[in-house]
Amino acid sequence: MANIKLKPIRTEPGLKDKVYSALKKAIMSMDIYANEESARLDERGLAEELEVSRTPIREALASLAQEGLVEIVPRKGAFVVRKRKQEIIDMIHVWAAVESMAARLATERASDVAISRLRDLFTAFDLSEAVHANIDEYSDTNIAFHQAIVNLADCELIRDIAEGLFIHMRAIRVRTIREHNRMEKSIIDHLRIIEAIEQRQTVVAEQLVRDHALKLAVHVDTYVDYLD
Repeated sequence: MANIKLKPIRTEPGLKDKVYSALKKAIMSMDIYANEESARLDERGLAEELEVSRTPIREALASLAQEGLVEIVPRKGAFVVRKRKQEIIDMIHVWAAVESMAARLATERASDVAISRLRDLFTAFDLSEAVHANIDEYSDTNIAFHQAIVNLADCELIRDIAEGLFIHMRAIRVRTIREHNRMEKSIIDHLRIIEAIEQRQTVVAEQLVRDHALKLAVHVDTYVDYLD
């Protein structure tokens, strides 16, 4: 069974939605590319962890399958979807378009206070060796940074599109941030993006965010062989 973290859910109105939300949140927090095999989601184990019957678990898994996050295989069970290499590259290209537009809108719509929180994320990080000793924390900050840019756009449709891509974008960023000195390059890119958004350089911010995402696509294409 997949090693995901869940808390019991008490039986009450809205149970179906709560089970769905709990499972989706848990799947989105998983490192789905840590292993070569897709993580299996055991109905009985999930029901025991959440302290609910298997019916809402089954319904939630069916909903997640419709969203493309879970694959239900007859007589085998439910598995977290792993994308192939080219699918990931295609998703990164779409993400580049979505996030770069978010950055553009952020320069036009976000308040100075909201924008300042981008820099606050990176006050504890520089290019020193200390960062390497705390790479997991930086990885979380990296994810929060990209989510923040999407939120600064103040566009519900962009948030909805980004959410559909984010589970795989998050997972591949977590995995690749440790490869080929990408962390150092990431810090430099992020600081340049922050400066452009702070100065409300619309075109520059949009281009920097797009280029940053496309660098990830090149990295995946060149070095990532565990998705083939």
